[in-house]
Amino acid sequence: MPLRDECGVIGFYNVEDASQKAYYGLFALQHRGQESAGIVSMESSTGKTYTYRHMGMVTEVFSRSILRKLPGDMAIGHVRYSTHGASAPRNIQPLVVEYHWGTFAVAHNGNIVNADILRKELQREGAIFHTTIDTEILLHLIAMDDSEYIENKIVNSLDKLRGAFSMVMLTPRYLIAARDPNGFRPLVLGRLGEGWVVASETCAFDLIGARYERDIEPGEVLFIGESGLFSKYLSGRGKRSYCVFELIYFARPDSMIFDGVSVYEIRKKFGEKLAEEQYIDADMVIPVPDSGVPAAIGYSQRSGIPFEMGLIRNHYIGRTFIQPEQGQRDIGVKLKLNPVKNLLKGKRVVVIDDSIVRGTTSRKIIRMLRNAGAKEVHLRISSPPVTHPCFYGIDTPAQKELIASQKASSIEDIRKELEADSLGYLSIEGLMEVVGKAENFCYACFTGNYPVDPIGVERTLQMSLFEISKEEEK
Repeated sequence: MPLRDECGVIGFYNVEDASQKAYYGLFALQHRGQESAGIVSMESSTGKTYTYRHMGMVTEVFSRSILRKLPGDMAIGHVRYSTHGASAPRNIQPLVVEYHWGTFAVAHNGNIVNADILRKELQREGAIFHTTIDTEILLHLIAMDDSEYIENKIVNSLDKLRGAFSMVMLTPRYLIAARDPNGFRPLVLGRLGEGWVVASETCAFDLIGARYERDIEPGEVLFIGESGLFSKYLSGRGKRSYCVFELIYFARPDSMIFDGVSVYEIRKKFGEKLAEEQYIDADMVIPVPDSGVPAAIGYSQRSGIPFEMGLIRNHYIGRTFIQPEQGQRDIGVKLKLNPVKNLLKGKRVVVIDDSIVRGTTSRKIIRMLRNAGAKEVHLRISSPPVTHPCFYGIDTPAQKELIASQKASSIEDIRKELEADSLGYLSIEGLMEVVGKAENFCYACFTGNYPVDPIGVERTLQMSLFEISKEEEK
C-alpha cells in the first residue's frame, strides 16, 4: 500500500516534563510521518519557550540531553510527512514566531486547499514567507487580524481556511486544539493527572498513561488554560466528512478515532464483509503485513478458510538502508516482505490487502508468492478501487497514476495487469454499511465527490502534491 502517511500532532498543558511526554507520544504517532520531528516546550510561569526540530525519525532526532534542554509544563510536537511544501529543514514543524503579544507555536495535520490563493493575497499585502508549507499562512492571518483578543484572532483566521486541519497551538496562556468543520483528520482530548493532552490518535495516550476523554469536535477550537477549558466554534460546524482512509489504512489499529471507533475492530469487519461479497475457495488466507492483518483475520473467520502468515515483514529497515539500484527491480519489496515457502508450496492462496494504488507493489507480491510455490493467488482488497486523488492531507499519486482510474471500466483488466488468478474489491456499498453513519465520512478517493471544493483541481489531478511542491521550490 504505497499511499504516504500524513502528519501527527500532540500537545500538553500542565504536565510535568511535557517535552519527554511529547517524545513518547510522537513515537507512538511515528506511523503518521517519518520525515522530520519537532517539539516546542514552554514554562507556564515565565512564558519562556524552547524549540528543537530536525529531519529524521523521532528516535533519531531526540536524545536525553536534547530533551533536558526542553523544560516546561506545556509542549506541542509534530511528526511530518510532506503533503504541501517540500521535504526540507525550513518546513519542519512546529512553527514558532514572536508576536507583539508573545510567542505563538503551531503544528498541523492536514492540507489547506485554498493555501495558494491565501498565500498570494498575503504576499500582496506585504507578508514575507519563510517556508513553503500551508501552515505558515495561519501565522500571517493571525498577525494581520485586527481583533483585540488573541482568542478571536485565532478563530477569525481559522475561519478563512478551507480543507483539512487538525492543529495544536501554544501561547503563554493556552494550549489550543482546532479541527476543521468537516473533521477530516482525527484529533482527541485526554487527561493526564491534573493536566491535559491532545493528540492525533489515542495510541499516543496509551503509551504515556493518559485517559481518553473525547474527540475535539469538527469546527471546535478548544482553549485549555489556567481557568479551565472553553470552546469557540468555526462557521460551517457540523458538516462531518471524516476520512474513511484513516479507518482503512492510516490510523494505528490500537487507536480509537472518530467518536470512539475501534480501528482494529472495523478493519476486521471490512474483511468479514469482503468475504461475503468476494468469497473464493482456497487453502489459506494471508495478509499483506502489517496493514492487511485485521481484514485478513475477518475474512478468514467469516469464510472459514484458515488464516496464515504467509508473508513475513522485516520491521528493521531504516530510512538510511542502501536503496537497490535501478536494475534490481524486485529487491525493494523483498527487503520488506519474504514468503514462507514451505507453507505456500502447492497451495491456493487468498491475499488480503487494504488497497491498491499504482499496482506495482501488488504485482511484485503476487510474483513473489508464485515463485515461492503458490498454486493460485487470489487478491482481495478491503476497500473499493482508488480512482481519485486526495486533497485533504494524503499524498495520493496523480489520477493518471492510479491503476483503477486507468482501468476504471474493467476489474478484469486490473487483474490481468497484476497477474492475479482473481481480483475482488470491497464495494462502496459494503464499506458504507460497515462504517455506519455513512453520511459522516468522505469517500472522495473512491467516488470523486469532494466535500470541500479542491481549488485548482484540474491542475492537481494531473500532478501529485509532491510534484507541485517541487515546482514551488524552483
